[in-house]
Amino acid sequence: MISRRLIRIKALHMLYSHNKREDSTLQNTESELLYSISKSHDLYHFTLLMLVEFREYANRKIDIAKNKNIPTFSDLNPNKKFIKNKLLLQLSEHIDLRSYVERHKLSWANQQIVFKKIYNDFIATDVFKEYMKNEEVSYAEDKKIIVYLLEKFLLTNEDLYSVLEEESIYWNDDIELIIGMVVRTIKKFKADKSGHLMPLYRDTEDEGFAQKLIRHSVMNHNKHVTLIDKYIKNWEIERIAFIDILLMSLAISEAKEFTSIPIKVTLNEYIEIAKYYSTPKSGNFVNGILDRIFTDLRKENVIVKAGRGLVGEKK
Repeated sequence: MISRRLIRIKALHMLYSHNKREDSTLQNTESELLYSISKSHDLYHFTLLMLVEFREYANRKIDIAKNKNIPTFSDLNPNKKFIKNKLLLQLSEHIDLRSYVERHKLSWANQQIVFKKIYNDFIATDVFKEYMKNEEVSYAEDKKIIVYLLEKFLLTNEDLYSVLEEESIYWNDDIELIIGMVVRTIKKFKADKSGHLMPLYRDTEDEGFAQKLIRHSVMNHNKHVTLIDKYIKNWEIERIAFIDILLMSLAISEAKEFTSIPIKVTLNEYIEIAKYYSTPKSGNFVNGILDRIFTDLRKENVIVKAGRGLVGEKK
């Protein structure tokens, strides 16, 4: 399922675009947000498909080597540990993955040159070589090498990022969170049966979260800018990074509209996003302004929290 942090990041992108384009409408911005989120789900399956393609490519290489005019001993007696990787076999046979890939026409066919480079760089790593030399055959070891491939190799692979940029403009900033989703997915797989793939949303509440967050932020942007301006000392609103203003506007919308989300969660989420998407000092700046705004809005009963998960939340 798409995490709420990714939804918040997507909402930030859409709010930025909405305020920069003169022809933007609320309806178009909301539709664009939902489409962008759906593309993240495509990337989730595209990443899983890459794992399947790795195994199939390795298998093809073995077949080609066997059919050489003068095959070597190693060509005729290849190490098949990787193509027999039990986790990869489960993914290769996963009906839901195959069905999604076919319906959404996801393929690595147009990226074969880069794909082969990524594969060759991976099998050249010491970790992969140790995996292949290790005579131990276990589901745990099979899963471990795939987690390494995702978390340690692909996450920092510049060739992968170039592929994502070519495939979709919506994937540029998604891969870190999506790889986290893929890792969580495969860690739940069991040796005796494959696991479930994540749905687009955890439930209807998450889809409603995305729609309501962008809608409220767009409709109340000017009001929020005026509010933020009141709490900025020794700064003119025009001198504040535009992305910081948008972040704070989204945070205010979330704090006001979602009574079951603790203030601390909202603060922490937008502080972390600010650190990544704005200036080095934005995290502390956004934290200071929002903390004061939220404190006063709670006193005025503009922000009211209720529901489960709010133990310890300030009144």
